Amino acid sequence: MSDRHEYRLKIDVVSVASLPMSRLAEYMSELARLLGEQEHVHFSHIEPGSAVLVSSVEDPAVLKVGERLQAVRDGCGARDATQAYKALDALLAKDDAVGTLFGEGGAEVIAFPGRSGPKPLRYGPFREEGSLDGVVIRVGGRDDTIPVLLKDAEGAEYPCQTNLELSKKLAQLYRGPPVRVYGSGKWVREENGAWMLQQFDITSFDVLDDTSLTEVVAKLRAVEGAEWNSDASLGDMLGLRREDGPAH
Repeated sequence: MSDRHEYRLKIDVVSVASLPMSRLAEYMSELARLLGEQEHVHFSHIEPGSAVLVSSVEDPAVLKVGERLQAVRDGCGARDATQAYKALDALLAKDDAVGTLFGEGGAEVIAFPGRSGPKPLRYGPFREEGSLDGVVIRVGGRDDTIPVLLKDAEGAEYPCQTNLELSKKLAQLYRGPPVRVYGSGKWVREENGAWMLQQFDITSFDVLDDTSLTEVVAKLRAVEGAEWNSDASLGDMLGLRREDGPAH
């Protein structure tokens, strides 16, 4: 009895000669993630003709790998295995290919729709009233409509525009305290489901208070006659903040 079990990932319309090394590395990486048990799974070789990536699984991990792949096929696989399956299918779609993972004896284990799968759709743009928070990191332009760029606390940047009067006021806050701008945004829903802001038209804004809790407490303690000088008072204040519920 062999102490290894082989899996073959066959990619149609793609030959070994036409497959760039960088793309081959992507397929191998995601295939390894799909199979799991990486200490016992090894790349074996590529078969000639249509690209067929052959992996071998050592005997101690054959059962676990088989169960892992069956779970993915049944739609209840581990998160990382499911992500690897989706990543492989996306690679195949980009290469206009279809793939099949075969097990020992040529049995089909998992089919990858690739190019034949449903095509993701892009929706929009849509207009929506709303607001954005961020720091002004750029203001400038020669037209009557002035470009403004905001950057939020997580590093995301938002392209905006506004009139000359508001742009002058926002320019005074360059790299300063965060602001909340109000207006209308033009959004699109990308193929991966994420919403992307194309443009936000600013009609008004507020300057936000970026004072930390420590600074607020220090100011309260400095007020004559205030009862904020005890640790209990500070604890009460923190307790109130916690009772507000989880942050969103």
